[in-house]
Amino acid sequence: MSRRERVLSMPVVPWPERRRQIETQPLPPSVPALLAEAAASAPDVVALDFFEDAHRLTYAELSAEVEALAAALMARGVDRATHVGVMLPNVISFPVTWLALARLGAVMVPINGAFTTRELSYVLSDADVGLLIMDESYVPTFSAISEQLAPLPVIVHDGFRTERWASLLAQGAATKLPPCPAGHADLLNIQYTSGTTGFPKGCMLSHLYWLIIGKVNATRDGRDFRRILAATPFFYMDPQWQTMMTFYLRATLFVARRPSASRFMGWVQRHRIQFALLPEIVHKQPPKADDADNEIIRVNCYGLSHKNHAQIEARFDLVCREAFGMTEVGSVLFVPMEATETVGTGTCGLPVPYRETRIVDSDRADVAVGEIGELIVRGPGILQGYYKNPAATADALRDGWFHTGDLFRKNSAGYHTIVGRKKDMIRRAGENISAREVEAVLLAMPEIAEVAAVPVPDPERDEEVKVLVRLQAGLTRADLPPELIIAHCAANLAKFKVPRYVKYVESLPLTSSGKIAKHLLVAGDWQVDVYDRVDGAWR
Repeated sequence: MSRRERVLSMPVVPWPERRRQIETQPLPPSVPALLAEAAASAPDVVALDFFEDAHRLTYAELSAEVEALAAALMARGVDRATHVGVMLPNVISFPVTWLALARLGAVMVPINGAFTTRELSYVLSDADVGLLIMDESYVPTFSAISEQLAPLPVIVHDGFRTERWASLLAQGAATKLPPCPAGHADLLNIQYTSGTTGFPKGCMLSHLYWLIIGKVNATRDGRDFRRILAATPFFYMDPQWQTMMTFYLRATLFVARRPSASRFMGWVQRHRIQFALLPEIVHKQPPKADDADNEIIRVNCYGLSHKNHAQIEARFDLVCREAFGMTEVGSVLFVPMEATETVGTGTCGLPVPYRETRIVDSDRADVAVGEIGELIVRGPGILQGYYKNPAATADALRDGWFHTGDLFRKNSAGYHTIVGRKKDMIRRAGENISAREVEAVLLAMPEIAEVAAVPVPDPERDEEVKVLVRLQAGLTRADLPPELIIAHCAANLAKFKVPRYVKYVESLPLTSSGKIAKHLLVAGDWQVDVYDRVDGAWR
């Protein structure tokens, strides 16, 4: 029996009962209260381990550091509802700062360290940031725009436990704070979304949002995860909810400095990780004899190629399940570990606790089972709206339901499958083509690292499908000529979905949260250096 089979053979409470139990258990009154509970019950357990920097804090140490930083920030004028920009790399001071702001009832505005001056200026102004905490490496970017902004106090972080940062903590160490003023409904984050069509929107996320997303991920499998890996930047959603998940479990969160497909499984093995988010690109790394030598209980995958699913489970001897969520609503769907029949089907699963879903047509009427429509979501703790953007809020939130803009279908067992973005469809000769479907088929080719499918104008068919392909390092289009790409698509897609145009690129433009900026790919002269399948020639 493989280790994966042993994991799956462990008895668990059936999913409907697990869901009921999760929803009926009380939630802590705030994020700081959750940390306080963890520190009281597991003071000597390591809470955060930033292993590449050798920085670790137990729950007791973390709680004390949070209190000290909160007091120091309070002395600098931070109080309830102050908006504080946090522009830090993956250092342990990032979550400490977030939790300290939560302790004061203040609001964090996480900022991508890769922002240009234009993007940084927009977020600081749009979010009404009253204090900026930033790493010294980002100071030149801020300095280039500081004169254009209203006077903004800045705290420069120059490393963990350095003299400057330690001095800041020491200022507050002797101060006893009043009780946390925040409750479930209080704002904790203004989290900016990708902004695929322009500047991003600031999602207003409450303490309740984070308490729910953390609890759902900690408890929905009915398993005990003791060592959790976070391998993406902390200004993204995932490490933040993984922190909350870790606190509920009194577990340890191991945090990498930056993502790395080549080092990912080494981290998993070295730190005996039991839960992680597995990027599909890890499967495209050269196989190793010890790939299956790990202690993973479950990994989450998002947008996984159907063909690769079973291969990933077999290669790494682990349980891999899809899930679906969004910044605005947190966790929405997941596939229970025990649902082995779903492997390779592409389903995102069932609604998680605290979330209700519907699939609707353009008139917001429920579609029939098996039909395609837009997924809408409601439940406690979803976003309160988009900051200073009432028009976008009214468009997305209607009668308590959040409109995701994602197209889904649901089968008779209640399992949801994503078809594509409502606004990410290609309409060819009256047929709707999901860009996501085309991309998923191409990503199954081991030579392809990244791909984007976009519509291009066509006088006869309205739109045609064009794919932009980035090959794995060291490969050229001679290694994977367009004819092979077209043949692979023809073998896996209906004829009308097969791309007409193929373009090779060295890189794809990204939004602030690392998603492909498709609006930039459909602009300009799209006919330069593309292979035309119909003509069988390069343009």
